[in-house]
Amino acid sequence: MALQLAFSSNAYLNMPIDVAIDHVADIGYQGIELLADVPHAWPAGLLEIQKQAIRDKLAERRMTISNINAFMMNAIADPRQPYWHPGWTDPDPHYRAIRREHTKRALELAAQLGAKTISTEPGGLLADGQNRKTATDIFYDELMPCLETAQRVGVTLLIEPEPGLLIERFDQYLEFAARVDSPWLGLNFDIGHAYCVSEDPAEWVPRMKDHTRHYHFEDIAASRVHHHLVPGEGAIDFSSVFKAIAKHSPDVWITVELYPYRQNPDGAALAARQYLLNCASQANVSIA
Repeated sequence: MALQLAFSSNAYLNMPIDVAIDHVADIGYQGIELLADVPHAWPAGLLEIQKQAIRDKLAERRMTISNINAFMMNAIADPRQPYWHPGWTDPDPHYRAIRREHTKRALELAAQLGAKTISTEPGGLLADGQNRKTATDIFYDELMPCLETAQRVGVTLLIEPEPGLLIERFDQYLEFAARVDSPWLGLNFDIGHAYCVSEDPAEWVPRMKDHTRHYHFEDIAASRVHHHLVPGEGAIDFSSVFKAIAKHSPDVWITVELYPYRQNPDGAALAARQYLLNCASQANVSIA
């Protein structure tokens, strides 16, 4: 089975989603990760005519939604960090409720657009004086109503471990997933994030295969500082990762996520695809 590559629309924040889909398709990707945020598909403000326009454009370009990214929340524009806030674990229950309700809307949007998964942040930043147990308990309580929505609409909710947030390592994810114990919870396996916390992505692919429903690809410098780079510009061994995925989870979409490159998303998308195709070929792995 040939692996399939997608590109995340969060690199194309300078253009509307229909134009972004055209760009990603023209470069040669078969799928696109749809950003559930401004200016692409903020669920709270998306009209039915806009949803239909997305469906029509995807059909026209024969593109598949690999995943819906509900992690970022630029629409709220929190000055501390627009991607992570409001967080699942924010001490203010009214503020974190924005994250919960956004996630429910993103799940419903995924069902309406035919996407199988959405991804979300792994808890959030620990607030001053907040310990892991308290934050984990809050995350659990906020997430469970979303999993009821996930079951109702038939879309899997994926947690994406992130350096510096509540869940940043795979063992932390496994502990939390065991507590949740729901078939509607899964893992968004970001190989760059794993590399940042010194977990070899290729070694963890088989260990997490029962949980992984989607992959994020980006490169990371040898320093392991969390900054997304175009594949080939960092230190990750993509050939070994391709081999592991082809063996253990070949039916899972791989999305290249390069949101820092919004000033030249086409250049980043093209360079990433060319490099990854070459790495896959060297690893004797087919990409459709």
